[in-house]
Amino acid sequence: MRAILFTALFVFSVADIFGQAEARLRISHLTGDFYIYTTYSTYNESRVPANGMYLVTAGGVILFDTPWDTTQFQPLLDSIRVKHNKTVQLCIATHWHSDRTEGLEYYRQQGIKTYTTFLTDSLCKKNNKKRAEFLMAKDTVFNAGKYFFETYYPGEGHTADNIIIWFKKEKILYGGCLIKGTGANDLGYLGDANPVEYADTLKRVQKKCPAPRYIILSHSGWDDLNSLSHSIQLAEKLVERTHR
Repeated sequence: MRAILFTALFVFSVADIFGQAEARLRISHLTGDFYIYTTYSTYNESRVPANGMYLVTAGGVILFDTPWDTTQFQPLLDSIRVKHNKTVQLCIATHWHSDRTEGLEYYRQQGIKTYTTFLTDSLCKKNNKKRAEFLMAKDTVFNAGKYFFETYYPGEGHTADNIIIWFKKEKILYGGCLIKGTGANDLGYLGDANPVEYADTLKRVQKKCPAPRYIILSHSGWDDLNSLSHSIQLAEKLVERTHR
């Protein structure tokens, strides 16, 4: 009886551990070889999700942004290895805030090639954030097996350095924190934003990335393709208030 009770307790303990892990890291299939991973952190006393994306290629996995939750750096790598039998080879952060860059140093130490723009690196250095090993001086096209994608700097918006990732063939727009969900009533945190340029920046994204099939956002779901146009409307209202 004692052995049976111990086994039952052990099973419940393991289940509880995995339940907690699942609550802190969630991986969702987007389409084909594309996956969204979500971790969580606390902002203004609320639990806030932070989405990143990864792409599985023949040569390994490419990570877009890093987990916000510092306890999930390694669990994300472990989950990818178990799920796909592959390791992460490269990571690109889309701007300098911690919800995008917090894991850069950890991943560099694991032998993963980490990338940001020169502008992002300068802001990371200025604000004492984690920094990448490799820097991009301009918009860059990456080739990963059968996949091609481009980093694109549309101008200042959420931050001075925000870039987006565009998969032209697959029509996947990875917008990061620059684009907000259709349920948003405002553009979120604007402490490092350019409210005057925000709308024009988003319009350049719209021109660069016509008719996307998916728009991936940092802090909202990706099931509504009106998120970009909605964000433009919010940004235009912001400009109006700024000029009053």
